[in-house]
Amino acid sequence: MGEQKEQFLKEVTGHIQSKEARKLVEQELQCHLQKTKNDWLVRGLSAEESEDKAIRQMGDPLKIGMKMNKLYRPKVDWFLLGLLLMVMLLGVLPMLHLHYPEELTEQFLQNKLIFGLLGIGTAIGLMFVDYRKLARMGWLFFGIGVLILYVLRFNPSYMINGEPFIGIPGIGTVGCWIATPFFFLAWARFFARKNRKAWQLALLFVYTLYLFMTIPNLTITFIYGAMVMIMLWWSHLGRRTVLWLTIVPIGVSAGIIGTAFLLGYVNDYQMERFFAFLNPENYADGSGYMYLRLSEVMSGANWFGASASQLDFSSSPHTDFALANVTANYGYAAAAGVIFILFLFVLRMGMIAIGTRDRYGRLLVVGAISLFGLQFFYNLGMIFGILPIMAVSLPFISYGWMPTMLNAFLMGIVLSVYRRRNFIQIEKGCTAD
Repeated sequence: MGEQKEQFLKEVTGHIQSKEARKLVEQELQCHLQKTKNDWLVRGLSAEESEDKAIRQMGDPLKIGMKMNKLYRPKVDWFLLGLLLMVMLLGVLPMLHLHYPEELTEQFLQNKLIFGLLGIGTAIGLMFVDYRKLARMGWLFFGIGVLILYVLRFNPSYMINGEPFIGIPGIGTVGCWIATPFFFLAWARFFARKNRKAWQLALLFVYTLYLFMTIPNLTITFIYGAMVMIMLWWSHLGRRTVLWLTIVPIGVSAGIIGTAFLLGYVNDYQMERFFAFLNPENYADGSGYMYLRLSEVMSGANWFGASASQLDFSSSPHTDFALANVTANYGYAAAAGVIFILFLFVLRMGMIAIGTRDRYGRLLVVGAISLFGLQFFYNLGMIFGILPIMAVSLPFISYGWMPTMLNAFLMGIVLSVYRRRNFIQIEKGCTAD
């Protein structure tokens, strides 16, 4: 590198605060200088004259450095962080109206505050992690996810209502939800790589879906399958291939479910739950009771303040039915505010996904939208009687350390992608030979 060029680059990068951005900007400037120098060489100038012309053509190094520092410094999405802080505070609302003993209610409230602080800390901490380094560990994340499911299947610590759980000292019990973030990171990597064949991806999906199905948790099986299907549409595969990979699994699944119903392979209690969703009045003393109580609470609420129909019928007024709790005790206006803020999460993440050019980063954001959005919209549909009742939490509002940390993890990944998306544009913007 010529002394004049080296001095120019040093002056420019000296005004850039971020070490990572400084390195990438230097690469970009070298690229442009070399391209301009080659143009002057073709015109017949000497190498020294061509380099001098190229440097002069670039302009004032002070102005360039200040502009680059402002344009390409790591960014913080204060809007998304603000939403996170706001929704963590709103998550306390269901804890204030529990029909439990006072000591137990205080314990729930204390835990909720701790979970919220840990979630905020996790999201902010992950924001400073370079998400691009995670791309190298796609198979490692996949292996960890598979290992967790095998441990749950063959060597669980506890069985609660027929579902296996692992006991982790100092944390508590975790179920198959703990495997979800590892598969989320793995699939983002698999879909980002252009050398990955469609049949290979299909085999990996069928294999992992089977593992989830061996653990009797319909909720996570549905959410995992839907997440992969949504991420598939943002992958490197062609649209025709993606369409076939979407239609075939849905068709096969519908065929299996239909055959199971026709041949009587579905258990009686499962049939009762299905028909209770369609006609809860006929199962008012059984599986339809929850639908009727939810309908009563939601229809009897006021716009502001508590209603006469209180949510004291369930063991989940602070978990799966947290939104109904908020509606009953604070009114439709408060519930609408919670829904609006959660919808802003989805909208903001969608904007970040559209503005991210790096395929891996974009797939991470799409996966985060999928996991977050599926929980949000399904819980919403469940509360309003549009969808069957399942154990689906309302993000950040429902009680529980696992759903809180999972969604905080997703926010942290999205914040990390947003923080570095301009770096990717610099790195891939150099097209000179």
